Amino acid sequence: MINTALVSWKAFGPIIPEMFLVCIGLFLIGLDVFAPKRRELLPWLTVVGCLAALLMVAGEKNIVGFGGMIIADSYAAFFKVICLLGVIMAALMSEHFRRTEGLKQGEYYSLMIFSAVGMLLMASAGDLMVLYLGLELMALSIYCLVGLPRNDGRSAEAAMKYLLMGGFASAILLYGISIVYGLTGTTNISQIAKFTVSGNLLHNPALLAGLGLMIAAFCFKVAIAPFHFWTPDVYEGAPTAITAFMSVGPKAAGFAVFGRVLFTGFPQFHDQWGILLSSLALLTMAIGNITALSQTSIKRMLAYSAVAHAGYSLLGVLSGTAEGMSATMTYLLTYGFMNMGAFAILVLLASPGNRRESLEDYKGLSKTNPLAAFLMLIFMFSLTGIPPTAGFVGKFYLLKAALGAGYTMTVIGLVIFSSISAFFYLRVVRYMYMSDPQENIALDFTPGIYAVLGIALLGVLGIGLFPGSVIGQAATALLGQ
Repeated sequence: MINTALVSWKAFGPIIPEMFLVCIGLFLIGLDVFAPKRRELLPWLTVVGCLAALLMVAGEKNIVGFGGMIIADSYAAFFKVICLLGVIMAALMSEHFRRTEGLKQGEYYSLMIFSAVGMLLMASAGDLMVLYLGLELMALSIYCLVGLPRNDGRSAEAAMKYLLMGGFASAILLYGISIVYGLTGTTNISQIAKFTVSGNLLHNPALLAGLGLMIAAFCFKVAIAPFHFWTPDVYEGAPTAITAFMSVGPKAAGFAVFGRVLFTGFPQFHDQWGILLSSLALLTMAIGNITALSQTSIKRMLAYSAVAHAGYSLLGVLSGTAEGMSATMTYLLTYGFMNMGAFAILVLLASPGNRRESLEDYKGLSKTNPLAAFLMLIFMFSLTGIPPTAGFVGKFYLLKAALGAGYTMTVIGLVIFSSISAFFYLRVVRYMYMSDPQENIALDFTPGIYAVLGIALLGVLGIGLFPGSVIGQAATALLGQ
């Protein structure tokens, strides 16, 4: 006779925020279906649900569950905060964008919630299979979000490209995981490191090949060159609010996975993956910044900018030190604020039938809409890395960590390519302040847009002026104190 026992709710402690968000996503679907006249509540319910999840995440203190497959520690919590902030800010700006674009699908917000659940699982993954499940949940939701404007050919093309290339990257990841599992006999990330030593696999070329395949898949998800080709087309074709969300949430989740797998599962191979990531960082910074110079669409410029910033963020990971990883964590948070702020201005300027994504549309903006121009100036300065903004602080700590780890050439590359980026960021400022306006654009500052711009401005200037607290939080989260 089989004994059965009730499953204790304590066993679900590590995934309570994820379970709560799943319930919120299902509730939003039900509200859209059974109370369509209440659709105006969807963005606010999304925000409230994510704020509640933020409170739950803040209370996570090194909870390990499901046999080590889920690790709800302070390291994961830091990345979860970035992902949830990305959802909150994207939801706040989405209502303005959905109104100008005529999008009425209520599943828009549910898909954002489900993609966030995937990101949270990725951040807490202590096992390669949980990592894969979280990544696929995130990716499938975003594929749908990119193609949601059914009458827009650009969105359909972007969704198809992203789906095909994303599926290829997922296959590469699974192949790498299968090789690692075949050699070590486990998919648990912490156990992989132990079996690597005990099984005398430190010089096994097949294990290095498996690691290389996994790194390639991770590089695709965070837009590291040469796995970045999907980025400009998908960023341009996706709804602008979703582009903003994609540039922050998935990137943070991808780097959370990078740190967990490399620092916990393969620390003995730092000499190998450190050199590989150093080369990829240089290539990514070069391609992202140089290609952005020729862009006349702000959206495509910000897409290549996202590629370049992924290269910057890689400097902290490749250092192989706690200081470097905390610098990457801090930089991803600062990037989230300044990039979401810049995209919020794009959403604000858009009107029905005219997305105003060209540089020409920003001519003389300071004369017609001085507040929008000033805010865009702050965000462009921060993306460039001009003090006293958060972008400068983030790059400084990345440089310090990489230099301390001995990657001098990579540091020189960051300085050179960051200087090049000043041209295309400050070109936007020149158009706004040194050109005559082509048209008098009447802007609709909705409460959601006000909230996003306020949060972004507070983050950019707050971290820029008082960086110690954020760096300290990242270091504490990494050390699990």
